Amino acid sequence: MKIFLYVIVSTFFLACGGPKDATKLFDIQLEGQKKQFQKNQQVGVSIKNKKNLNITKVEYFIDGELLPLTNEKLTFDIERLGSKILIAKINFEDTSVDITKKIKVLAEKSPEIYTYEILNTYPHDKTSFTQGLEFKNDTLYEGTGHRGESVLRKLNYKTGKVLQEVSLDDSVFGEGLTVLKDKIYQLTWQSGLGYVYHKSDLSKIETFSYGKSKEGWGLCNDGEKIFKSDGTEKIWILDPENLIETDFIETVTNKSIFNKANELEYVNGKIYANVWQKESMMIIDAKSGAIEGVINFGGLKSKVEQHPKLDVLNGVAYHPGRKTFFVTGKNWDKLFEVNIIKK
Repeated sequence: MKIFLYVIVSTFFLACGGPKDATKLFDIQLEGQKKQFQKNQQVGVSIKNKKNLNITKVEYFIDGELLPLTNEKLTFDIERLGSKILIAKINFEDTSVDITKKIKVLAEKSPEIYTYEILNTYPHDKTSFTQGLEFKNDTLYEGTGHRGESVLRKLNYKTGKVLQEVSLDDSVFGEGLTVLKDKIYQLTWQSGLGYVYHKSDLSKIETFSYGKSKEGWGLCNDGEKIFKSDGTEKIWILDPENLIETDFIETVTNKSIFNKANELEYVNGKIYANVWQKESMMIIDAKSGAIEGVINFGGLKSKVEQHPKLDVLNGVAYHPGRKTFFVTGKNWDKLFEVNIIKK
């Protein structure tokens, strides 16, 4: 709302004969000429006044929120991290103008390192190219990929027995899924389509199209909204009522923006995300996008049957009753119940 009001002020100023390009008057100068910072970092800031105009006030904003300014130092105290537009609202000579600078605000700390311990091993269909995995109560839901082979199924996780199954159209490549209330949501990879099913019998309710997201990769939910990865640095936030992408977070470490989040699982404010093509998983803060931990699943793939179609680790599901994680991979013959342990 604040940005909207400032845009109105600036538009009015330009319409009344003000400068057509505010950058000809002012420029934001950041300490060290840097464009990449960390959350809560303090950075010296000034306005380059190209025409020596009489500046009466300067305020700085990101995402519509006023940034603290003390002794000419900005504090990047923002909730959502990633690529940002720093806005300086400059009051001068009875008028005002907004100027901007593109920056990146990254995580405050480096990710902590975790490992795992295997609690139990269960059978898993080695023909399943696992793309989505999630528990609802004691039932495991799985979505698989490959055109002509993609399915959505309910499983008895202890035996691997398929309880119910529906096939996707041969033209699509199935991807991640999530279960919210009485519905199942499933993505396809590059077709730009997702599906909604009745949880009770897997009958299809509707088909939906993606918005600005690039592709369909992983899904999870926090009980109210849906999170969707698309192979970029963004995790999109969807309204489950209409499947519109209302917002997004960006996944970042303390050093860079990261773009490898694949299959997703939401647990207690964190998103657990398989790292594409790696034997590891990220722990992402669902509000800020900060990658707070990395789980090394090295060695797990060696514990399954080795065969020509064996592929990477992919598939993470949290069992709230057992308070444990279940992980598998594409064309793995085993499903592992694990504890995640800080190293």
